[in-house]
Amino acid sequence: MPFQSRVDRSLAGDAPWLFLSPHLDDAVLSCGALIEAQAQGRQIIVATLFTESSPAPHTRAAGSFLRQCTVPDAGELFEARRSEDRAVLEDMGVQSLHLGEVDALFRRRSKPPKMGSSAWDRLLPELTHRYPTYRFDIALGRISRGDRDMIRLLRTRVAGLLELTGAELLFCPAGVGRHIDHLITRDLGRDHPLNLVMYSDFPYDLVAGPDEAYLSNRGFVRWSWDRGLDTKPGRIRQYATQADALFPSGEIPLIPETYFVPAAPSGAR
Repeated sequence: MPFQSRVDRSLAGDAPWLFLSPHLDDAVLSCGALIEAQAQGRQIIVATLFTESSPAPHTRAAGSFLRQCTVPDAGELFEARRSEDRAVLEDMGVQSLHLGEVDALFRRRSKPPKMGSSAWDRLLPELTHRYPTYRFDIALGRISRGDRDMIRLLRTRVAGLLELTGAELLFCPAGVGRHIDHLITRDLGRDHPLNLVMYSDFPYDLVAGPDEAYLSNRGFVRWSWDRGLDTKPGRIRQYATQADALFPSGEIPLIPETYFVPAAPSGAR
């Protein structure tokens, strides 16, 4: 008998699925075709973790991000992004949950440095933020010790969501691109190995590959979904506040969605 992956077996039924999305678009960017297809016959819940900003002053990295979006004020931008996410997922027949944690670009230290003051915060806000830069902090994949309490809380909340929804599968990002928020979301799945499926982070995976050592050490292999891709660009463009920043050429590539599932156990067919 040919080996059936965890996803293949679940596709034969109608049990709920839970997707963890780091930001307010990641689940649709990476998994939109699979989500929309399956929402017709099962309950799909998308829980987005990092759905808030913080007040100014912002770091240079955060300012650069805001200038790329259609709404330059952080509070107004995130309000618009939450509204976009709710609207897109409702159109797809999907339940959305926003867990209310602060995006890495805007996360402040729990306690400012001793020399810190409101003046220092205005002059050099990098001193008071947990991840001062994008290139050398957020994109390097080193999770701050200051995030530990938040991660413990998120672990509890994800466990509660799995119990509450009865989700058969838990979809988490594979961390392609090594964005801090994606890695934190990925690692939440380690507590639930019997439910876990990982998805390749789009569009990061257009320029970077997954951590093959991480995946192979945990016995994960690739699984693809290529149906319904023609509707996906339209869904992505519904996230209008930053779709143009993500795809400045105006073209959203139609590529199969990639997932990582546990390989067949030793001796299985």
